[in-house]
Amino acid sequence: MTTRSRTSPPLLPTCVSLMVACCAGALVRAADDDGTDWTPQLVRDAQRWVHDPQDKSIAVVPQGLRVAVPPEKKWRIAAANRIRLPERVGTVRVRVAQLGAESQWLMRIYGDLRGDGHQRTVGLFQDETRTGVATVVIDPRLLAKERPALQVQLGLEGSPGGYVVFDSLEFLPAPERPSRAGRSPQPGQRDIECVTLMPNLPQPLKIRDWRATAVAYDRFVFDFDAKGQYLPLIWLDESRVNIDRPAFGLPSYAGDPHRTEGPRHESITCIGAVLGATVAGVDKRRQRHDYVAMCEAYYNSSNGENLVLNGVNCRSGGSFWYEIWPHIVFYALADRHPEAGRMDAIVRATADRWHDACLAMDDGTGRSDFDHTAFNFSTMQPVDNGRWKEPDAAAGIGWIETMAWMKFRDEKYLAAADRCMQFLERRKQNPYYEVLLPYGTLAAARLNAELGRTYDVDKLLNWCFGISDCRGGWGVIATRWHGYDCHGLLGSIDNRGGYAFAMNTFAQAGALVPLVRYDDRYARAISKWMLNLANAARLFYPGELPDGHESSAFWKDDPQGLIAYEGLRYAWQGKGPYATGDPIVMKWGPATDRGLYGSSYVGLLGAIVRPTDDEAILQLDCLATDFYAAGSEGSCAAGSEGRCAAACPTYLYYNPHKAARQIAVDVGAEPRDVYDACTGKFLQRDVRGRTTVTIPPDAALLLVLPPSGGKVTRHGSKTLVNGVVIDYR
Repeated sequence: MTTRSRTSPPLLPTCVSLMVACCAGALVRAADDDGTDWTPQLVRDAQRWVHDPQDKSIAVVPQGLRVAVPPEKKWRIAAANRIRLPERVGTVRVRVAQLGAESQWLMRIYGDLRGDGHQRTVGLFQDETRTGVATVVIDPRLLAKERPALQVQLGLEGSPGGYVVFDSLEFLPAPERPSRAGRSPQPGQRDIECVTLMPNLPQPLKIRDWRATAVAYDRFVFDFDAKGQYLPLIWLDESRVNIDRPAFGLPSYAGDPHRTEGPRHESITCIGAVLGATVAGVDKRRQRHDYVAMCEAYYNSSNGENLVLNGVNCRSGGSFWYEIWPHIVFYALADRHPEAGRMDAIVRATADRWHDACLAMDDGTGRSDFDHTAFNFSTMQPVDNGRWKEPDAAAGIGWIETMAWMKFRDEKYLAAADRCMQFLERRKQNPYYEVLLPYGTLAAARLNAELGRTYDVDKLLNWCFGISDCRGGWGVIATRWHGYDCHGLLGSIDNRGGYAFAMNTFAQAGALVPLVRYDDRYARAISKWMLNLANAARLFYPGELPDGHESSAFWKDDPQGLIAYEGLRYAWQGKGPYATGDPIVMKWGPATDRGLYGSSYVGLLGAIVRPTDDEAILQLDCLATDFYAAGSEGSCAAGSEGRCAAACPTYLYYNPHKAARQIAVDVGAEPRDVYDACTGKFLQRDVRGRTTVTIPPDAALLLVLPPSGGKVTRHGSKTLVNGVVIDYR
């Protein structure tokens, strides 16, 4: 199993860790000081930075604050303690007057940043080699309004004798932005705090044809006859480890020399590609190979693990998300192909395994504890590596067990799902680690809607969009980057201004759009976020940014620009936004930063997002990624398209304009009624083909299209037509 560099928590290099520890001590020793308000003059106040008169490596000179690397060292940092930053800091501006050869400067803030009692470091600048003025935008959620006393750090890494001179450091105010979490302007709707910081209408507005992108991506990466550098991307794997037939492989990055043949491929990339194409409308069973059946190779039966893992010969116990996410993707694919091979049998067998893991992670009081790094199925014990924990495993396993219950109606799966949700219900700190939390949030909403549970979906959703407490800075971007609205993307919000990732962005969209079926109070917030996401996600792709703002523009053999960059940075060496990834900068193998492991999930967006006759109003298909969807009181029977026949077509719309807008909606050839779940009203009766609906300004519609003339009944909080739920609230 490959561990890409970003999948571990953002651990600092050893020398930088020592810097933080050293400076943290200085901060504690100054605790008797109530703090000093920052002014630009303080950067030249020697008393603020020089704590040891004998240490000549830190000094104030006519050009500014000079920091030099001492002999036999690789770093040096100057720290100003007990500093209170100005109110509403939005931008940090640094002017570097001089920089010694082969040195890299940095600037950080350390302390109780959010006023919650936890000490954190925000690295605003790191590995910088430029002189002159550098700026970075700070997410307003990173700093507490109470202005706690913090430590400001200026320094560098390099060889002995290297130095940097800081001419100035300014903390500039942010523009006023709305903050009305919980008080949506649309009656009956709830806000998500992060979404209130996003614009109603992002600029510049350019919505990519996401379905066309997904279909073309599938055609490109599954082409055995492709010619060019690093092509073809696909290969046949004849290892026959878990199945007595060939499997297939795709590299996780274009130009990965370690993955071009044999069993060295990842399910995160390969099953993801099959699922993405499937939900976007491509029949992956009837191409050159039956790629759906080939995905059974990731069911690790030969080694006795009996789990769907990230390779064909993997073992559990390394990382929760690497071992749970392949199951989620496999289950989703199995939902779309319930007739295929052993798919359902594998779903049941692995749901049994995770059920047993839930019981094995008992905390001694009859409750499951997921506050671990992983789970080892060989020993049936949780794993703690002493470096990080992945508590949102509860969310991922909760989704797995909920879907197993929806599929098989075995009460033990429901009991395991409840154990997972109860762990999240008890938890006070945000457990978001990588990709699992949104799926547990969807599961909680479904259990509430279908079974009358009362899990705190509001808390879970705000965690999905907030700032993680177990992986510093992980969350949803809510800032504008160098003239581009990048709101809505998922990744690190504080890594040098922000670092968003394609896979995580697409995956969260796939989880949370269907949630509004089960809790329509979030229709406006989710649809507003999705407009921002669908707009900003194009920046992961080559050709969307100015020349010089991509790390792998040298690769010319993807002329349609179908393979996205692994991520998008706020800036890199003064250029931003910057499409990039980890491989080139960290020099760990692949020749490009173009990531198939993220691009494979573009089909989730392609399945959900459709244009309307207003470019700023999207149609979002709430069933497209609602796996094992339900809508009736009975069990769910798969329809002709592999989705639940009991669920009526459901579409979400958001009008970002300041005035009401009319849009056309195609309800199909059969007569249907048009019901808005946000208001609980039928808007139209007995219509077919194209009809027109009006969306109020800054508001959402959640349209459900039941057959015309059906019998309307109530069952508790549910509204049904002919026994099929059209409104859960």
